[in-house]
Amino acid sequence: MEKKRTEARSAGVSSRDRGRATRRRLIEATARLCTERPGAEVSVAEIAEAAGVFPNQVTYYFGSKDLLLVHAAFVGLLHDARRIERIGRQAPDAATFRRNIARAVLAMPSLPSVARALAAGISRPELAPVVDQHLQLLFRQSERFVSQLIDGRGWRARRPLDVETRTFWSTALGAVLLVRAGAHGNVADLDLAGSLTIHDDPETG
Repeated sequence: MEKKRTEARSAGVSSRDRGRATRRRLIEATARLCTERPGAEVSVAEIAEAAGVFPNQVTYYFGSKDLLLVHAAFVGLLHDARRIERIGRQAPDAATFRRNIARAVLAMPSLPSVARALAAGISRPELAPVVDQHLQLLFRQSERFVSQLIDGRGWRARRPLDVETRTFWSTALGAVLLVRAGAHGNVADLDLAGSLTIHDDPETG
């Protein structure tokens, strides 16, 4: 009897592991497709084929394609953010850091997908908590990166780092939303670097 219970527990754990692996494959495959085809519609069939699963597994694990797209958009954004961090670490001074970070963020391939995810969170309230969860993760990751960088370089910021990172990302994502909504101009018209207050002048602030 004990052996049967142990086998049942093992089967349950194995099933959960397979489920997590399938969810991860679906998210990564969707993020890759969205990056390769920014702004284009991606079908459930295409996602399933790219992930090597059956189409009905999309709804089984996520309930809807829209929820999967939200997860995938932010996974892509977090991958891009890590690349942005590497660019930031290479900057010799704070002015170069501000300029290079702003330029790189506005060129991130994940931004169109994230703009769609933000719009989905507005139009579908059930998706809003998922969007917020991913945004909070992005803010925390960025705050940790900036904190480590300025501590190591002796730089400063004119405001608390949580406000610094939220202001920066809100400006970047807001600009993308405006452009995608049809606002005149493009993200290149935005002084995103000006939203950062990180500097290396000990007399400033």
